[in-house]
Amino acid sequence: MADPRFLILADGNFHPLESKTANSVIRYHPSRVVAVLDRDTAGKTVDTVLGFGAGIPIVGSIEAGLALKPTAVMIGIAPAGGQLPDEWRGWLAKALEAGCDIISGLHTFISDDPELSAIAKRHGRSIYDARKAPKNLPIAAGQARLLDPFVVLTVGTDCNVGKMTAQLQLTAALKARKLRTNFVATGQTGIFIEGWGTAVDAVVADFIAGAAEELTVRGAKDADIVLVEGQGSINHPGYSGVTLGLLHGSCPDALILCHQATRTHIGEYRTTPWLKIPPLSRYVELYEMIGSAVHPTKVIGICLNTFDLDDDAAHAACRAAAAETGLPCTDPVRFDPAPLVNAIVRERENYLERKAL
Repeated sequence: MADPRFLILADGNFHPLESKTANSVIRYHPSRVVAVLDRDTAGKTVDTVLGFGAGIPIVGSIEAGLALKPTAVMIGIAPAGGQLPDEWRGWLAKALEAGCDIISGLHTFISDDPELSAIAKRHGRSIYDARKAPKNLPIAAGQARLLDPFVVLTVGTDCNVGKMTAQLQLTAALKARKLRTNFVATGQTGIFIEGWGTAVDAVVADFIAGAAEELTVRGAKDADIVLVEGQGSINHPGYSGVTLGLLHGSCPDALILCHQATRTHIGEYRTTPWLKIPPLSRYVELYEMIGSAVHPTKVIGICLNTFDLDDDAAHAACRAAAAETGLPCTDPVRFDPAPLVNAIVRERENYLERKAL
């Protein structure tokens, strides 16, 4: 799909934390977004909710959204249970009939819906399910460890702390320094932004590391640096398996640890807090130990998400994280990403010197 114009569905959940897919597409491709559909905030503009996306309207109905002439409707949130609400099925049917394609990252595959598939076929439209895993994925065999480019993986203290956003910010900054840098998308949102990748959380467990390996090898083409999008957390009771598969499949030469500065418990933005987030220094130890069991790696920087702090508190949080870990720290969205960029450049130079021996 060349240069699509998106109407993004985020009804009932358009928020800085909850609507990750919507927010990221708005941040990185604002010119492609004609509107967001959310009845709770209809009549406002996106920037009044997110702090960015100025001029993009929020509409309260599918009819109002389609009147703005989108070419595709994107599902920008994960509805409860990951299922497509019945009301939304009607909205998608209207969108297909109006000439729009459908783009979804839900675990429920819209292309498997007989009614919607029939409408799409009748009107010559496409339904793209980003979480459909490719066929014939390999079992990981350590191929990523043999790559020439310097591979960096973001890892986290929890889900939804900024692992993808950090890599996108660093990709842009490294390219500005004339380093050939490729971003490797491992989730549906990254795929929507970059245009390729595999949603590893939809891959059968035995093949998660293989998918990570295949993506990293592909991302290494014509690159000096490969930045792999991380998922989950190594101690997340629900998603640690995906984290481990990425860690061992991509064989990263370095890691960047991502954390939301104000978050104290895993999953607290969605569930009743019960599992306390350990100190950042403990995560550094865990990720280095578990990652290096397959390929030598180390944490080289800390990325903080400080969206809910004022400037003074955000700077203080970065200083505290740097003091605790002895590593450079910044919020690469809010502040200069240079501390992390410099760390990557410096470690890559050391990496190249080692390979030359």
